[in-house]
Amino acid sequence: MVGVSPFYFQRLFKRLVNKPLQEYIKLRRLAKSIEALNTENQRILDVALDYGFASHANFTRAFKETFGITPEEYKKNRPFLNTFVKPAVSMSYVMVDEGVPLIYDKIVLEIRRERIITPEIYFGLSTDVSITAQTPVGESTGVDVPGQLWTRYHKEKALIEKYIQPNMELGMSYSADAEKRTFSYFAGGLAKTVPEKLTGGFVRHELPAGEYIVCSIEAESFEELVTVALDQGGKYLFGTWLPKHNLSTQPFLAEKYYIALQEPPYLEMWVSPIEK
Repeated sequence: MVGVSPFYFQRLFKRLVNKPLQEYIKLRRLAKSIEALNTENQRILDVALDYGFASHANFTRAFKETFGITPEEYKKNRPFLNTFVKPAVSMSYVMVDEGVPLIYDKIVLEIRRERIITPEIYFGLSTDVSITAQTPVGESTGVDVPGQLWTRYHKEKALIEKYIQPNMELGMSYSADAEKRTFSYFAGGLAKTVPEKLTGGFVRHELPAGEYIVCSIEAESFEELVTVALDQGGKYLFGTWLPKHNLSTQPFLAEKYYIALQEPPYLEMWVSPIEK
């Protein structure tokens, strides 16, 4: 179909996708199988066979090697998982100007510049995340620690509800520690009032004043937005747009989520640019 030899096809595929063909097929089958495992009446053996695995044992082994837990453990606890997202290879060859939307598959992406005069204050929860288990986005697999933190925040945010705005939330990756190979991740809401003291493990975090590059992303559903669209948008921003503009960034990434204010679902990635 592609018009090249099997040998060259596999070589070119690995170069473009950064995964050998057979590993890519396995990772995509496992990613698809998670949706089936969320169906209550689906047996694990049926899921294994439906997604190309020869047996329950073969599926379980591949699932645990990839995600660190068994299919049984996943069905019982339903943690957020990092899966291998289908790559948007052709996006890497498209360059858009600031303020011009890029439409790809089911997402709309647009890049602009913004300036914050006064630091934005957020209240929420923070945790350390293993760099090797979490990045690069979309290429690591395992339990999604930031996703788990968001689940905890939404369960416990009633404790600080009177201090936060209901429609703006922030996720931020920051404070990478090369020696420990970790970074910190914050999940929280925009402050409405500032209390003298926060309890229950909640912390204060700021989005500093300054100049920013903002990558806005729209998708058909919130699930699509925070998985595939966020992955593809991040890869385009950091892998294509910023390098083409000779820019790097300060060592943090902020994700702004606009809750119940935007249809279709919408988020923004904020980075602080540095001229190379």
